[in-house]
Order: sequence, then structure tokens, then C-alpha cells
Amino acid sequence: MNQACYCIPFRTAARKVSALYNQALEPVGVNIAQFSMLRKIRKAKEISITELGKVCELDRSTAGRNVRVLEKMGLVQFIKGEDHRETTVSLSENGHQTLEDGELLWEKSQVEVENKLGGPEKAQDFLELLKSL
Repeated sequence: MNQACYCIPFRTAARKVSALYNQALEPVGVNIAQFSMLRKIRKAKEISITELGKVCELDRSTAGRNVRVLEKMGLVQFIKGEDHRETTVSLSENGHQTLEDGELLWEKSQVEVENKLGGPEKAQDFLELLKSL
């Protein structure tokens, strides 16, 4: 096994980047995974848990557990849809406020990551490479 491993450095980098965003978002009381899910819910306005799982690349049960945490935090609300077998979710007023309060913190983290990657252009190139995986 003479070839360098790609997996471990990617995992290490992912943990470091997540920690950077999590630390930045601490003042608003959410982590980066929760912030991301809230952004996806806001974009959809109202979304089923099944569909939310798909857009978050999570299985339905994991998406459901994560949404229940957000509900307990007062950031989302459940809505009974026409099909009573499927629950939909939307942001609460507190959820909208959390996103608004967190966006500047998130943007500062974006700039910090861009700088660590050598600037906006290099960061964009790196992002395109990641998307190709």
C-alpha cells in the first residue's frame, strides 16, 4: 500500500471545517447541520420529512429525528398535509430569526474557509472538485 490515503485527510478536514462553523454558530444555539437543515426548510417553505431527507441526503428516520430536535428547540413546526400519512414541516418565527441571526456568522466562516483555501477563486475550484466526487 504505497499510495497516499485520501479518506483520512478528507475526514480530518471535514471535522475541522464543521468545528469552525459550529463555533461560529454557537451564539444562535444551532450547529452547522441544524443550520443547513433550517436553510433547506426555508427554501422549500413547507416540505415533507421524506423530501427533506432527500435534499439533506439523509434517510427518512434520521431526518425525522433531526427535525424533532429542531421542533423541541422551537425552530420548526409540523403541519398536517392533505395526505395525513406524511407530515410536513416549516420554519417557525424563531426558526426564521435564528437563520437571520446566524447568516452573518455563517458568512464570516465562509470567508475564513475561503482564505484558508487560498482565496475565493481557489475555494470555488475546490468546491467544484468536491462536487465531482
